[in-house]
Amino acid sequence: MNKMKMAIFDLDGTCANTLENLAFCANTVTARYGLPPVEAEKFKYFVGDGSRVQMQRLLSYHGKYNGSEDDGLLEEVFADYISFLSTHCSERVTIYEGLPEAIRKLKDNGIICVVFSNKPHEQACKVIKDIYPEDTFADVLGQSDSYPRKPDPAGALILADRFEVKPSECLYIGDTNTDMLTGKAAGMYTVGVLWGFRERDELEKAGADIIISAPEEIPGICM
Repeated sequence: MNKMKMAIFDLDGTCANTLENLAFCANTVTARYGLPPVEAEKFKYFVGDGSRVQMQRLLSYHGKYNGSEDDGLLEEVFADYISFLSTHCSERVTIYEGLPEAIRKLKDNGIICVVFSNKPHEQACKVIKDIYPEDTFADVLGQSDSYPRKPDPAGALILADRFEVKPSECLYIGDTNTDMLTGKAAGMYTVGVLWGFRERDELEKAGADIIISAPEEIPGICM
């Protein structure tokens, strides 16, 4: 493994516990359509592939989405969700214990720390700004029309290029198969984390280079 110069963190389930927020925002919106709330634990498997897919999975769970014939409802619900999320995306969001200290150690050793998320870009930036000190991350990149969403590696490669770092010098840290596939496609060293939304089996099947249980293990991978 090359000497690492950059650590790219996923957001939801990796550098922020957003589960209660995702459930709160989505359930608030779908209640307007007469749908009952869904427990937060279910959202572990709704999220990971972008907000539109998240709402599609939620509607499918309710039996309200069965294919393209239901796209009209999906687009309406999705638009309402994005609108609500834009002002409520940081509510009930917490930082995983030990992560600020791990990031500080990375930075102390000259490693650039950034965030890449399938959450819409503005909301991803707001969440990080609201819960972390201002200078924690060198950059934040969320979902945008300018590049495909994960697992396409384009966003991860954009971040590496911005800081003139080779993909082989990057850790890609995330909690889902989508993250592992993204990192692999980008040619980065993939770190699967078990404090997030998914299980070890999923990360192993997606080809994680290493799987860790606690944030304090991250600095040791680079040294």
